[in-house]
Amino acid sequence: MAEKTEYMKIKKEAFYLKEKLIEHGHRYHVLDDPIISDAEYDRLMQRLIDIEEQYKELSLTDSPTKRVGAPPLKAFTTAKHSFPMLGLDNAFSDQEIFNFHDRIKKNLNQENILYTVEPKLDGVAVELIYTMGLLTNAITRGDGTSGEVVTENIRTIGSVPLNLSRQGNIDVPDLLEVRGEVIINKKDFETLNKQRLENEENLFANPRNAAAGSLRQLDSKITAKRPLDIFIYGAGDIQGLSIISQNEMFEKFKGFGFKINPLIKNNITIDEALVWHKELELLREDLPYEIDGMVIKVDDIEAQKILGQKARSPKWAIAYKFPAMEEITTIEDIIIQVGRTGTLTPVALLEPVSIGGVIVSRASLHNADEIERMGVRIGDTVLIKRAGDVIPKVIKRIGQQEKNDHSPFKMPELCPVCNSVIKKVGDEVAYKCINASCQAQIKERLKHFVSRDGFDIEGIGDKLSKQLVEQGLIKSFADLFKLKQEDFMKLERMGEVSASNLVKAIEDSKSIDLKKFIYALGINYTGETAARLLAEKYNDFFEIRSATKDQIENIEGIGPKTSAAIVNFIKSPVNLAMIDQMKDAGIKPFNDSRHTQDSGALQSNKFFHKTVVLTGSLETMTRKEAKEILIDLGAKVTSSVSSKTDFAIVGKDAGSKLIKAKNLKVKIIEEKVFKLMLK
Repeated sequence: MAEKTEYMKIKKEAFYLKEKLIEHGHRYHVLDDPIISDAEYDRLMQRLIDIEEQYKELSLTDSPTKRVGAPPLKAFTTAKHSFPMLGLDNAFSDQEIFNFHDRIKKNLNQENILYTVEPKLDGVAVELIYTMGLLTNAITRGDGTSGEVVTENIRTIGSVPLNLSRQGNIDVPDLLEVRGEVIINKKDFETLNKQRLENEENLFANPRNAAAGSLRQLDSKITAKRPLDIFIYGAGDIQGLSIISQNEMFEKFKGFGFKINPLIKNNITIDEALVWHKELELLREDLPYEIDGMVIKVDDIEAQKILGQKARSPKWAIAYKFPAMEEITTIEDIIIQVGRTGTLTPVALLEPVSIGGVIVSRASLHNADEIERMGVRIGDTVLIKRAGDVIPKVIKRIGQQEKNDHSPFKMPELCPVCNSVIKKVGDEVAYKCINASCQAQIKERLKHFVSRDGFDIEGIGDKLSKQLVEQGLIKSFADLFKLKQEDFMKLERMGEVSASNLVKAIEDSKSIDLKKFIYALGINYTGETAARLLAEKYNDFFEIRSATKDQIENIEGIGPKTSAAIVNFIKSPVNLAMIDQMKDAGIKPFNDSRHTQDSGALQSNKFFHKTVVLTGSLETMTRKEAKEILIDLGAKVTSSVSSKTDFAIVGKDAGSKLIKAKNLKVKIIEEKVFKLMLK
């Protein structure tokens, strides 16, 4: 009797854990609104795993523990789709969309047609099959008629509900086939490739390639470690549920717990669809995932049935593609650039090509290991990718290209700038020039030192930095503060007034915020955030000089690489001598960050612990000044809008970020209101 009572207690706990894990998983993966920490979620999951390992009968197919993966398969089986998963016709101009609209009007014999439009995600299409609310099968698109069965892999995706009836008090259909796009977000993709590089594995070419490779793992435990996500966009066979429009479909699918893209627009005219296409193109680079266009669908389901389909595509939907962000061109040469930390980066000089309206003639080749992996060399035809303001990258070589007579690329043994020895440091993939006096490094470090987020010395740009270093006037940061007006007048195109202005700008920069001073030093892995965290922790640079690695690493937000780099810098006699010289020259870092952090009034302001985005041109201050004010008030200022953004502060000519903020219902604050809030 006692054993039965204990078993019932365990069974009840298992049910409770399942419900809680499903609720928290849905909040995290679908609603993007977690209410418990990752550590607490992991604790609940581990407890349920322990129970199910001891009581096998309590381990059901809809348990959240199934997301960690199942035993490996020997091979994938195939299955047919109830209805074909068709492709879409593509359009590349407004006129082609108007032609599509005219055909719809003619075939339906009506004028007023409403559409649903949605971002065209660049991922892998799949079909999920639910029987009596339970996920029973998952099939890739395949050839459109049949695909591979990847059920165990799909179960590992946190945003896929395993049992619809657990998502809310709603009746589920006897059979529901939903279709969606499996994706990997851009940041997750970069992290995944970085891990693969460290493990000496082949890199994925793009997020779509990574998602496809992850879905085709015979061992679902490997898939479970990949950051896969999914958005549901359509349906196959449905039994026991009536749906009359795309709009209603998405609302009901939300109720079942599926993740629906927030940028979908329902019940709009064709003119409104075209306006949204332009706005979506502006949003493209700020989105966390890749999209390559917009899908336009007739909203009415009965009208879709009347319109029917062609051999390979439906007549009631079309994809309006964006201009290509990838193009094919030829590598004309490979050169080496030396950065401020001494890292040598191979750069491809290209036959100029237009990508998304921008002429591209140079692209990064990452590093020597990547060049070897891709097998690229001078003369090869390659695929180039450009994303927004990010440096274009060579993605892969196109074709076999047996006729190429150029030798495989090799990294130089000596620095191309100073002829010093090149070395690999530790287990890093990068080759570095070990000469700290290398002119290329000094030039790049000087540009960083005088930048807006550093000493902010106006007038010292690329050309002047180059002259100052090449003429031997600057060999370390301290030398900058020894320069006189006559030194500048010796330089090319430098008159008396300009030289006088530079001397004054350098003098004015000597009083500098500690966080900017730290950032300006260019310490490895120490950007604006780490510099601010140090300034919040320590009163002055003297205190930082006395800190240990463990003390710095204990600061929340600073990791082991950053703490090690900081300690290496502050323990270097050369660096300490340079800082002492700067002090003798009158450099006086002050610490506003520490003062603000300790202020009791800090928590009373509206921006404390809020996530804020700045967009557009502000009239009464620069965005940089606004950012500094917000950080001092305890806000987190980010560069992109997401569902976690609390406020968007907008100035004149605000673009895609404002559009996205409105769509995500982020609170919009105009500059006048912002100024009042500061008062």
